[in-house]
Amino acid sequence: MANLKELFLPMLALCIMCPLAFAIDEDLLVVEYHIHIINDLPSDLPPNIPALSLHCKSKDKDLGEKNMLEHQDYTWDSRINLLRTTLFFCNARWEGKQRYFEAFKATRDEHRCRVYHNSCLWSMRHDGIYFSNDNSSWTNEYPW
Repeated sequence: MANLKELFLPMLALCIMCPLAFAIDEDLLVVEYHIHIINDLPSDLPPNIPALSLHCKSKDKDLGEKNMLEHQDYTWDSRINLLRTTLFFCNARWEGKQRYFEAFKATRDEHRCRVYHNSCLWSMRHDGIYFSNDNSSWTNEYPW
């Protein structure tokens, strides 16, 4: 029984310190990521009438619903938490279409979004939701 107690604390410390050591090594705890969602959807509506409705949130933070005008850029910042479970997801609605997508997922985006000023860039388009990490090449990651 004494051996089990002697092993428990070092094992607990190892379980806590490993993710922390990885995060510190990669500077993940101090990097601030910028998430951009740009409304590049065509609109038959008159100017200044929102065509896109977007609701983004994480487990801990609800960013609220945004009604976006054509070419409007919705932006927020986030840091990755210690366990690398940071996740922001959004629900987009446009002309009777609806799509859920993950706007920032730590394990997916911690490296790919560091290419262009620590930014994850999303473009809402007529055929889906596109991602770019360099603001020049875009991939349709979430078709409508």
